[in-house]
Amino acid sequence: MSVLLDTSAAPFDRLTPDEAEELQSALDIHYYRPGATILAEGAKPEGLYLVVKGCVEERQQGEPVAMLGPKDFFDARAVVQGASVSAFVATEETLCAIAPRAELVRLINANPRFGAFFYLDITRKLDALAGESESSQFSSLMHARVRDLQMAPAVVISATESLKAAGEKMQAIDCNALLVRDGERMGIVTGMNLAKAVILKDMATDAPVGRIAHFDLVAVTPDDFVSHVLLLMTKHNKRRVVVRQDDAFVGIVEDIDLLGHFAGNSQLVSNRIDRAATLDELAAAARQIADQIKPLRRQGVKVQVVAEIVSDLNRRLFAKLFELTCPPEIAGKICLIVMGSEGRGEQTVRTDQDNGLILAEPLDRSLLDNFRERFSAALQKFGFPPCPGHVMVSNPLWVRTVDEYVADFSRWTATPDNDSAMNVAIFYDATAVAGDATLLLDAKWALLQKARGERVFLARFAAAVLAFEPPIGLFNNLKLAGGEGLDVKKGGIFPIVHGVRALAIEQGLEETNTFERLAKLAEKGLLKEDFARGLAQALDYLLTLRLDAQLAASDASNLYRPGALTSMDRDLLRDSFQQVKQLRDLVRRRFNLNMF
Repeated sequence: MSVLLDTSAAPFDRLTPDEAEELQSALDIHYYRPGATILAEGAKPEGLYLVVKGCVEERQQGEPVAMLGPKDFFDARAVVQGASVSAFVATEETLCAIAPRAELVRLINANPRFGAFFYLDITRKLDALAGESESSQFSSLMHARVRDLQMAPAVVISATESLKAAGEKMQAIDCNALLVRDGERMGIVTGMNLAKAVILKDMATDAPVGRIAHFDLVAVTPDDFVSHVLLLMTKHNKRRVVVRQDDAFVGIVEDIDLLGHFAGNSQLVSNRIDRAATLDELAAAARQIADQIKPLRRQGVKVQVVAEIVSDLNRRLFAKLFELTCPPEIAGKICLIVMGSEGRGEQTVRTDQDNGLILAEPLDRSLLDNFRERFSAALQKFGFPPCPGHVMVSNPLWVRTVDEYVADFSRWTATPDNDSAMNVAIFYDATAVAGDATLLLDAKWALLQKARGERVFLARFAAAVLAFEPPIGLFNNLKLAGGEGLDVKKGGIFPIVHGVRALAIEQGLEETNTFERLAKLAEKGLLKEDFARGLAQALDYLLTLRLDAQLAASDASNLYRPGALTSMDRDLLRDSFQQVKQLRDLVRRRFNLNMF
């Protein structure tokens, strides 16, 4: 019999090889004609049904609730509860492989990890999956290869070149090591070697670099395991090895590169930002921020933590840029703010600029304009393109005194149109990153007072949650956007973020992060604790899918292309979008959105 059990997908990936083989051998194939009832409501199941071919409709009290296809399975709850709460009917010619209930019960009792799948609710399944991911991080890292590492370029200099020339070349390529060619020999020299030669040994800067190079290179190949590199470094007491492909040197791996692979090097990037004395030095540090994301995700770090790390580094970057570009005469009289996902601390993949200024009082226009121009131009050089909506310091609308912002708030909340609602949402998510942070506190307090007193505005503001339907159909089936993929941003992430934002601003919450807003709303009793936790889990799951899809596609696409989704994937996606639908319904009722 062909292999019908997908042991790479949950929950079967929790079985040992012997257990998987035993379950595979116990499978029995059944054929069902169109319209045939496979499992009746209230009936005791023969076992777990795995759809091999065809289509199965799940019905509750005669109403269809889901459509199941190949790689889906049912009914896990009935296996342990003894009776199905749904009916399952073949809508076309269908083949199902049945895993006998007795065999499943034996495996559930013998394998707690496998058994947990049948007893946990979806929210706790996500927790369990995250825990298993964390426990497997070290194993996956030790199977990583050298080609997966970030490495320095293998730049070669002649042994007859001077120490000064070597130092200049290191600075030009922003690298701390060079390969040194001396006839048939190849060696290496580092910045520390140069410094010691000149300072401690009093060598002339025009001395040949070959005199201080080390020619006892340790070489590895791109296909070598990272674990092998660690062993070689330890055995030979080396801080760096060269990477060689056939006869060509392709890179240099330092111990710091291994540190970055295993734990991320965000602390090193942070230090580099803090030490930057020029815009060029700061630009070099900025380029490294985006490089943190892939290693962190490769290690299974949760998307919330990735976002926190990236947001912290970006804010440090903005604060340092403020320090380098803002004239001291006005630095203490303004507050630099970031908004949108950057302000909420939920940004991962770099997008456009989203910032503004709050002024304590009218300032010298020439000083202020010069700073705004330099700040925006530098960010663009760092890889932050201009905001298409012009939400940035170069736009006078987002460079205002506190009093001017308060006047704007009055106009925005008294004119409940889409632009006004969007402006309030943007400013409500603001976070101070440099300058006088009390200016933002004063302005945001004024915004909350204005918004909370305008019920019509709040309703218009909340109505944006209805702009996009969750990508889930009447039968609980997943719907692709234009047949291409699931738009997890429009259909899932945005409704959660904005729905929670609407409830938070109504309650006058000062928190900016969506997860913190959810916790506060639950604490105040506006959301049931279980529902708030489910929403947080759904948002985390959807953000993770979006980030992984972006990294895989090397772009900022919001479409998640499911490909070969496992039953667990479909289960979690459906549950996440159901959480979105519940939030939309709650917001609709609370703000009486039927008028829109």
